Amino acid sequence: MNICGNKVILRALEPSDMPYLREMINDPEMERMVIGWSFPVSEKQQMDWYNRVISDNKNFRFAIMYEGKFVGISTLTRIDWKNRSADHGIKLCNDAPKGVGIGTDSVYATMKYAFEELQLNRLYGSILEYNIASQKLYAKCGWKVEGNYRQSVFKNNAYHDEWPVAILRDEYFEWKENRGK
Repeated sequence: MNICGNKVILRALEPSDMPYLREMINDPEMERMVIGWSFPVSEKQQMDWYNRVISDNKNFRFAIMYEGKFVGISTLTRIDWKNRSADHGIKLCNDAPKGVGIGTDSVYATMKYAFEELQLNRLYGSILEYNIASQKLYAKCGWKVEGNYRQSVFKNNAYHDEWPVAILRDEYFEWKENRGK
């Protein structure tokens, strides 16, 4: 089943997507903007990862397709079926078209699936204090900053604050209703 936004389609990851994901993971600029860190990933390591995660029912990873091209990944991870919550994140390729709403529509399509299909109650994530694009994206999509983990991330030879963000099911439906207004 594909998940359709207004501009993007989220679909299951395929082996043919792995070179794009590997390029994103190995991109120093992408690494600078996300929480966590990774070592350079080889083709074999990327395929090993794919084979491990493809049938995991607590972590869903979707290819973001725009005009038939792979432009990024959207995730629902650490799904807690009892408490109806999941961690969400997206990464867009550096060459994904800018300013056309791919990020917003990807978050929308993921929220739609999480809240309307999976019946989750809460999505959450974290944003680095200097990742202004992500801050604007999630605010635009109705997410709320829930606090500030001071100097919790060491990256680029400095400590940075991590901002936990979340949206609840009721907030999503209110946002969706008022979205076009």
